[in-house]
Amino acid sequence: MQNNSNAPAIGVSRREALLGSLTAGIAVGLPAIAAAKTSKPPLSAAISHGKQATNMITTKDGTEIYYKDWGTGPVVTFSHGWPLNSDAWDSQMHFLVQHGFRVVAHDRRGHGRSSQPTSGNDMNGYADDLAAVIEALDLRDATLVGHSTGGGEVARYIGRHGTKRVAKAVLIAAVPPVMVKSAVNPEGLPIEAFDAIRAGLVKDRSQFYRDLAPQFYGANRPGSNVSQGTLDQFWLWSMQAGLLNAYECVKAFSETDFTEDLKKFDIPTLVLHGEDDQIVPLKDSAVKSARLIKGAKEIYYPGAPHGITATHQDQVNAELLAFLKA
Repeated sequence: MQNNSNAPAIGVSRREALLGSLTAGIAVGLPAIAAAKTSKPPLSAAISHGKQATNMITTKDGTEIYYKDWGTGPVVTFSHGWPLNSDAWDSQMHFLVQHGFRVVAHDRRGHGRSSQPTSGNDMNGYADDLAAVIEALDLRDATLVGHSTGGGEVARYIGRHGTKRVAKAVLIAAVPPVMVKSAVNPEGLPIEAFDAIRAGLVKDRSQFYRDLAPQFYGANRPGSNVSQGTLDQFWLWSMQAGLLNAYECVKAFSETDFTEDLKKFDIPTLVLHGEDDQIVPLKDSAVKSARLIKGAKEIYYPGAPHGITATHQDQVNAELLAFLKA
């Protein structure tokens, strides 16, 4: 592990490899999953901290958002990556509860146990859902932690809702400032890579997620010791996301430009990233984000993959605890 503001370049060959691997091995098939928008009227969450009578809040557009709320003490919220759910944070949440923190995580709309609406599957919708959870639980002085797509959610939350309720932020293998290649972002990944993801979801999302898991955790690298259980867990969580929602989220995490959101960060921020991230290349994301966030602290893990919250959970947990107590 090293602190480094000058991350190594990730070559074109890696981007080409990502594109090739995303399009390879996709079997023909058609998922039978459809997303439906709830018609329930807006209402507030029934809050019973410690007892959790409901574990759901209903947003203004009628979407039901599942959340978990553990422990007591200073608040830490967690926003998960695509196409997972809040269970992906369990090791961090369990660890921080044991160290005197209250931890809150929710399933993004269309993912996990939340409902699967046909609207709001974009970063503004995700950020507003996070705001709805924070407000319903009346969380204050919270540290917002986001992994991958969840890092974009945290950035857009701050861009739209400010930092009145926020004390600190942590971006882990996060997608900002923008992933897709364009004239203003020539280092980004080509749109064809994201088109391949969408095509894989429509053809055979189950096999697509099985093929993606080794890249996500670096299990395709020589010497990897990633367990089969970790790979199976990725598939299980991914299959809980609605097809429509997972499909539309690809555009949200790949094409949203968070540059202006990052400029609004006025709280201490930690940026964590694996140097061998095959999903969100380091130099196109964390390094650029850190330049846009005043005073950001950068920690990069040599040889580490995208899913560092699982593969490097002890190191990540220690970094989180140190940052929270600083």
